[in-house]
Amino acid sequence: MILKDVIFKNTISPTAKAGQDQETNVAFYLRRAFKDHPSIFVINDFKFTHNDETAQIDHLIIYPFGFVLVESKSITGEVKVNSFGEWARSFNGKWSGMASPIKQVELQQRLLREILFENSHKILTKVLGLQQYFGFRRWDNICVVSSNAIIDRESMPKDVSEQLVKSEFLVDKLNQVMNIKNIVGRLLSISDTRPKFSANELTSITEFLMSQAKMQPKERIEKEFLVEEKTPKYISSHTKFTSLLKCKRCGETSDYSALSGRYGYYIKCRKCETNTAMKMSCGHCQSTNAKVSKSGETYFLDCGDCESSERLL
Repeated sequence: MILKDVIFKNTISPTAKAGQDQETNVAFYLRRAFKDHPSIFVINDFKFTHNDETAQIDHLIIYPFGFVLVESKSITGEVKVNSFGEWARSFNGKWSGMASPIKQVELQQRLLREILFENSHKILTKVLGLQQYFGFRRWDNICVVSSNAIIDRESMPKDVSEQLVKSEFLVDKLNQVMNIKNIVGRLLSISDTRPKFSANELTSITEFLMSQAKMQPKERIEKEFLVEEKTPKYISSHTKFTSLLKCKRCGETSDYSALSGRYGYYIKCRKCETNTAMKMSCGHCQSTNAKVSKSGETYFLDCGDCESSERLL
């Protein structure tokens, strides 16, 4: 059952568009496989906050024996992982390092476990007077890359290779990980001792998670803007944009000019006449592998690791 679909955004940045296309592609396979399944629940683009930390899980799957977190990555070249778990990918024949999506999804899983554990008494039932918890459930992570990616598995650590699949093989991998048997098969399999959520507990878990999701009615979603003839046109009239840029000397946040020079895009403060580079760390994953791009009079910060795109100006 699909509890939340991917929300389409009007995006200009090629990097953001590629990332959204990959998430949409993965969501398509999940819908095709599990939309009518009574005990497998899918939450696409699940964002939640706990203890002042925010996590965004591309695709979260809840099933009778536990949880699977799926991270989508738009990698269309070759991808390698060395013995230290360090990732690299190629683009147009050039290699560059990238943040490990496996480590990224592990951090997301940690925060998800924390919020579920702290709310166990609200979600899970008691058995013989004892409160049940989430500790003995299955917790799995999968990274899905584009179907046209080339994966070098020969030098890749085995544990990483087992978590990395192409989009078209995702459902096969999920069926292997979840290993959901029919009633007869489970009765005959005495070796399957996994603790199982009841139907009521699955309902309680999914209702709790959906209540934590940062969702708004579709008509209130603050969509990204379009640029036509160098004039920003906002789709939602109530959407107010605040620039991420400020003068490095006096801290001015609006009274400056956007320029380009030998070392890239920068702003020139009209108050103190100081130049400040637009390039900065990614606001989502803090990676320094981010580049500034321009469309019309609008500037973006495109992250090469988490593939997010933020408007700068």
